[in-house]
Amino acid sequence: MIFIKALIDKLAKEKALTKEEWVQLLDNIDDTEYPFQKARQIRHEIYGKDVYIRGLIEISNYCKNDCLYCGIRKSNKLADRYRLSKDEILDCCHIGYDLGFRTFVMQGGEDPYYTDEVMCDIIKSIKDRYPECAVTLSLGEKSYESYKALKEAGADRYLLRHETANECHYSSLHPAELTLENRKKCLYDLKELGFQVGSGFMVGSPGQTNETLAEDMLFLKELNPQMVGIGPFIPHKDTPFAKKSAGSGEKTLIMIALTRLMLPQALLPSTTALGTLCEDGRERGILAGANVVMPNLSPKSVREKYLLYDNKICTGDEAAESKLNLEKKFKSIGYEIVVARGDYKKEI
Repeated sequence: MIFIKALIDKLAKEKALTKEEWVQLLDNIDDTEYPFQKARQIRHEIYGKDVYIRGLIEISNYCKNDCLYCGIRKSNKLADRYRLSKDEILDCCHIGYDLGFRTFVMQGGEDPYYTDEVMCDIIKSIKDRYPECAVTLSLGEKSYESYKALKEAGADRYLLRHETANECHYSSLHPAELTLENRKKCLYDLKELGFQVGSGFMVGSPGQTNETLAEDMLFLKELNPQMVGIGPFIPHKDTPFAKKSAGSGEKTLIMIALTRLMLPQALLPSTTALGTLCEDGRERGILAGANVVMPNLSPKSVREKYLLYDNKICTGDEAAESKLNLEKKFKSIGYEIVVARGDYKKEI
C-alpha cells in the first residue's frame, strides 16, 4: 500500500511517528521487504556489515519474582536451581576472551545471593583481568544506590527490558509488587548514572495489541536507549501462560526493522528466542537490521537449567562451536563477526 510505504519513509526520515501512525502502520504492513531493505541500508551506513558478539553468562536461575511468563519464576517448583561462583564466572570470561569476546553479559534472575558487595567484587575482578572489555549486567530492578555501586565497580552497560509500556498490559504479565512506574524509574536511573542502557519488549505476549506496541515504540523514542532487545514471546510449560500461543517471528523481524529506522544508532540483538522460533531466525534478524548476537558462555552443565521459555536452542554447544557455527551462518549472508567491544556509535 502506498500510504504504508509513505509511513515507513517518514519514519526513516523523521525518526518518529505519532501513536495513530504507529497503529496504522502495524495494522496494515504486509510487504516486509521494503522496511527490511531500509533498515539494512541504515545499519550498513552506521555499522557496516560487522556483527558484534557478546558472551552471555547466565549466573543464576534463582529469582525472587513471579512474572507469569518466565520459566525461572519463584513459583516454578520444577526448576532445577543453580548459581555460579565467582571462579566459575571468571572461567567463562577466560574461555570467552580467548575466543575473541570483548563484552561479557552477566544475566540472571533477581537473586538476593548476589549482593552489591558480591557483584562489585566480580565486576572488579573481570575488569582487572580484561581492562579492554565491556561488562554488561542484566540482573533486574535495583535501587539507584545499587546501580551506582555497580557502575563505580566498572560495569559499562545494563539491560532491563521494559516488556510493555502499557500499565494494564504490564500488570497482566507481572505480580502486583512489580510496576511499570518503577521499571521506568530504573531505566532513567541507569541513564543518569552513565550506563549504556538497553530496554525492549516481547512480541506477541498475552494481551499485546498493535496499540500497546505503538506505546512501546513511543516509550523507546522517549527513553532513547543505546540497546533494544526485541524477541518473540515463547511460552514455558511450567508457567500460567503455558497454553498461550507463541509470538510471530515475522512480526518480531518487522519490529526490529522499524526500531532500526527510529533509532538508527541502536545496538539491536538478533535474539536466541528468535532463533528458537525460526530455524534461520538469527540470520533473518541480522538481515532485518540487527547487529548483535549473544552466544552462550555459561558452563554446559547449567545451560539447560536457565530456561525462560521452552525449547531454547544451543544448550549443548561448546562456546567455541557455537561461535564457529554463527560465523559460518553470518558469512553465508554477507556479514562478519568481529573482535570488538561493539560500543554504541553516537550520532555525529
